[in-house]
Amino acid sequence: MHASDTPHTETLLDRVRSAAAELRLGSAAVDQGRLTPHHGYQLVRDAGLLTLLIPRESGGEGLSFLDYTKVLEEIALGDGATALGFNMHNVAIGSLCETGGAALPENASRFRDWVFGEVVEHGKMFASATSETGSGAKLRRIQATYRAAGDGYVLKGTKAFVSLAGIADHYVVAAREDGTSEADEVSHFVVSKDDPGVAFSGVWDGAALRGTQTATMTMNGVEIPRHRLFLGVEGLSLFKLVREPHWMVSGYMGAYLGIAESILRLMVRLLRDNEGRRSSPVVQSEVGRLAVELRAARALVHSAARQVDEERGSLEANTAVHAAKYCIGELAPRLALGAARICGSGALRTSVPLERLLREASFCAVMPAKPDECLEYVGKSALGFNMLSARNFDW
Repeated sequence: MHASDTPHTETLLDRVRSAAAELRLGSAAVDQGRLTPHHGYQLVRDAGLLTLLIPRESGGEGLSFLDYTKVLEEIALGDGATALGFNMHNVAIGSLCETGGAALPENASRFRDWVFGEVVEHGKMFASATSETGSGAKLRRIQATYRAAGDGYVLKGTKAFVSLAGIADHYVVAAREDGTSEADEVSHFVVSKDDPGVAFSGVWDGAALRGTQTATMTMNGVEIPRHRLFLGVEGLSLFKLVREPHWMVSGYMGAYLGIAESILRLMVRLLRDNEGRRSSPVVQSEVGRLAVELRAARALVHSAARQVDEERGSLEANTAVHAAKYCIGELAPRLALGAARICGSGALRTSVPLERLLREASFCAVMPAKPDECLEYVGKSALGFNMLSARNFDW
């Protein structure tokens, strides 16, 4: 996103950069457990960023996937963990926002209006609750179930790695119909944190990203009204993921670009204070190589995001997001290790952000789609497999 685009964009960028600057001040304290993540997400709310993707005609900012990717990068320059957590709000509602003002069936239109109203008029935050222990985010292996009951549904199951746990107001939950085995059809529902039977426990004690507020979510016979069925249609989820995988695969690429850029900037800043290392031709070449790799990764990520905007759901766009996810996922930790090697052991003191950024960068490789999954998709695409067939798309 370029500040010169429009006065509206200028104002938005000012808000994003201001929020990022404040997030930066608390990032170390959150990582160390001295400050809860709640304050960071309140900053996001107060900056009016929950409506970034919602179409302008519905009261939002109407950002494209490319512009959203650039905004997420800007937020991550302040705090990568909060950027990744905030992305889960947009993963939850992103596909809905992409319907824009298109005519939808009555139930789907009513659902869309309700979601947009919750965010725009009531400032509600959404999150995604898909992953489960042992199956990750693979929809076909979902064990959470739903059954119709009266004028609604009853959900049961446990979700792992739910970001924004207890912070978000609503959670988009993936579940298969009760009584079925491995799911060929999966549905999504909106479960609210205050619904009876919803509980959060066991905040994840990961090596990094404490600011995502990730925990386990349990649903014990949670009753929800029929209008909270996503788009008012059962069995749509796997179909849509196969055809438009960008939110699940690469929605957070901007956040890892921001983390990678933070590493490069920190490395340069540390070297400027060390004339001996800074003057070394070997160090200069190494810094140059990493800077070129980051430029290449950014170009690939931005190109993939632009393809999503221009030809969403095409084989070219879907292949591009897998390629971009692989690229940034491999680069971010390599960049952090390179910075540690170039700057020396002093850069790994706990008072220097590099050791935190090193821990954070490593998680890109384990977030879906994982490196081998990305390469498999790109390889299948190159070999002529039909990637719009669920049989060839391992989700």
